[in-house]
Amino acid sequence: MSTEELSNLQPQSLWKHFTQICQVPHPSKKEEKIVKFIQQFGQNLGLETIIDKVGNVLIRKPATPGMENHKGVILQGHLDMVPQKANHSKHDFEEDPIQAYIDGEWVKAKETTLGADNGIGIAAIMAVLESKDISHGPIEALFTIDEEVGMTGSSAFKPGILQGDILLNLDSEEDGVLFIGCAGGVFTDVKLNYTEMPMPANTAAFKIDVSGLKGGHSGAEINLGRGNANKIINRLLWQASKNYQIGLAKISGGNMHNSIPRDAIAIVTLPNEKKNDFVKFVNKFTETIKLEHGNADPDIKIDMDTTTLPNSMIEGQIQRKLLNAIYGCPNGVLRMSADVPNFVETSTNLARIHLENGTLEISNFPRSSVESLIRDTANMIASIFELIGAKTSNSSEFPSWQPDPNSYILDLMKKVYQNKFGKEAEIKVLHAGLECSLLKHLYPNLDMISFGPAIIYAHSPDEKVNIKSVSDFWDLLIETLKNV
Repeated sequence: MSTEELSNLQPQSLWKHFTQICQVPHPSKKEEKIVKFIQQFGQNLGLETIIDKVGNVLIRKPATPGMENHKGVILQGHLDMVPQKANHSKHDFEEDPIQAYIDGEWVKAKETTLGADNGIGIAAIMAVLESKDISHGPIEALFTIDEEVGMTGSSAFKPGILQGDILLNLDSEEDGVLFIGCAGGVFTDVKLNYTEMPMPANTAAFKIDVSGLKGGHSGAEINLGRGNANKIINRLLWQASKNYQIGLAKISGGNMHNSIPRDAIAIVTLPNEKKNDFVKFVNKFTETIKLEHGNADPDIKIDMDTTTLPNSMIEGQIQRKLLNAIYGCPNGVLRMSADVPNFVETSTNLARIHLENGTLEISNFPRSSVESLIRDTANMIASIFELIGAKTSNSSEFPSWQPDPNSYILDLMKKVYQNKFGKEAEIKVLHAGLECSLLKHLYPNLDMISFGPAIIYAHSPDEKVNIKSVSDFWDLLIETLKNV
């Protein structure tokens, strides 16, 4: 990465801190280094710096002279990033820096997620804390951990700590949009121990590899019609099992609840005399999938090659039930809002499948802005897999954040945006989850809003952030702080 190249972008203070963040490994569940980095940053500025039991960091900065009686503002973002990389990449998210670079109007990363989600928001907060010429009332900066995998940082945060009146969440990804609500969700996981059987004689083994999909954020981008590698590979296996007596030894696809799976592999066996017909079937299936997903996923491909014969495979009756259950498992947009045009109300993501050596694990992520439909979708998934004897469980549940039509900060930021940019800001509710939902539960009197720069393809190696939108995001933040 050219550190000097990024640091010359405007605003320099924000990009300087983002460049530093890129040097500190901070994948979800492994935030120890970035927590220490932020703690040291606050202490070096001589500001009150607190770390709670789980690793959330709170830094307080006094108001600039003359603004001591203004409303207190909490600037909030999360320290972790989604660790996704290209299939051939050897990047180690726990050790290696993110290699960010400028590509025209965008900043991207080499073969990995960039971490603009939420690194740009964190960098903006750091720049405010460090500044000596920005007018603002009392500031609290809340840096949470593990937002991307269950929001455990904000879930573990305690009431009675924050003193501010307004919370600015800097973790949304659309330029010129003020978010005033978000969907809730729950992780719905499936586990099954199954019986294996030895390989029959005269058997060949193939490795099937689905790859090249765009993937992306399972909330914000679930409505874009992108393929789910887990659903595609299971569809292939389901159809093949009807015609070619395949045996199933392994499926592995996806790795995070909030990422649409980009790739999946399976290892199958079949009688030697059926090999040629099976190859023709896979080729024809690939053509069909490319036609179906050509616009949303133009680089999709399905590769197949012979591989070492595994030691065992799933017993046939269990295999049939399992493939049926995965085929029937809901995925994607389930319901659009009847009240808000073009808004996804309910969705679910078949995020991860791992089947091997007698154990099956499946991860799903239902979301909805309607509380009852979060659990209804989870129950729908559970009912399917319980039919085959699997155990299901729910975890990391978080509520929706309901819009406040009387929000002071919304009214203020609409005016600030109009004055600054000469046009109206869009007002939206986000289908993805935001930590506002949990913090609102802990601090019901907080007035909240979420905004950020333009980030696309988040949660995938194609993630990128628009340079000009970062400047506009910064200007909006500074003007808002001045006018609270």
